[in-house]
Amino acid sequence: MAENYIAINWNAIEDQIDKATWEKLTEQFWLDTRIPVSNDLDDWRSLTKDEQWVVGHVFGGLTLLDTLQSQDGMRSLMDNIRTQQERAVLNNIQFMESVHAKSYSTIFSTLNTPSEIDEIFDWTNSNEHLQYKANRINDIYQTGSPLEKKIASVFLETFLFYSGFFTPLYYLGNNKLTNVAEIIKLIIRDESVHGTYIGYKFQLGFNELPQDEQDKLKDWMYDLVYDLYSNEEGYTNDLYAKTDWTEEVLTFLRYNANKALMNLGQDPLFPDTAADVNPIVMNGISTSTANHDFFSQVGNGYRLGEVEAMSDDDYKFD
Repeated sequence: MAENYIAINWNAIEDQIDKATWEKLTEQFWLDTRIPVSNDLDDWRSLTKDEQWVVGHVFGGLTLLDTLQSQDGMRSLMDNIRTQQERAVLNNIQFMESVHAKSYSTIFSTLNTPSEIDEIFDWTNSNEHLQYKANRINDIYQTGSPLEKKIASVFLETFLFYSGFFTPLYYLGNNKLTNVAEIIKLIIRDESVHGTYIGYKFQLGFNELPQDEQDKLKDWMYDLVYDLYSNEEGYTNDLYAKTDWTEEVLTFLRYNANKALMNLGQDPLFPDTAADVNPIVMNGISTSTANHDFFSQVGNGYRLGEVEAMSDDDYKFD
């Protein structure tokens, strides 16, 4: 005879972080269709062809990574949950990763021609460095241990996305493409919660390991950071060859790699701090959104869950 099926009971919470994260994620729910991207068309037309190429391919790469996270990442984490509420939170995260991936198509359909979109996706689906990081992370999702999968997920969300996030934040800091950047800031706000939550769940499991297994997993984790960063140097060179931003993007990546390690309860690896990041980009990431009625397209923010400035505290749970 089969065991009884257990109903989820949100009145009997095993881990208050599950409840707090669910509430945070539902409070900041959003959809790309509420952001008036077409208001950025004048800014878009003012960009050079090279600048337009970079913006389009940045979003192509981000689309691939959010596709990976929505189709394989969250599903793999659901194989090892500690509470029923954790599964509910991961379901929410999985859905929002799909919203993120779709949001880039909203940007493409507004700014790019059909032939440009086809070229972007051809490039995305064949770029050596982009495919390497997607397959490296996915291999861990498919064959790694439960804790290795959590490490991969945090590295993807808190580290690898940021080679792409640099561009819209840079333009936002220069008061261009503000509605496009609004979508990115909403995505970053989500990813901040995703990374801290999954990092917290990792720490629970990590702290239960004996010391020798902790040391072995830490070695694996730092080897993975080095490998991903080495590949990211190549990807950044591919993506930003038409600009002079490459070194600034790499600084931003190292800063966020440290944030990913902090999410996992580990020590930073790189010397880069917020003070080393281009201040225009940091200003873009921390500027609050404008308020407006959620059910209109007046302005470029949300009354339902405003974008808030990010700080180091966003990357850890007490």
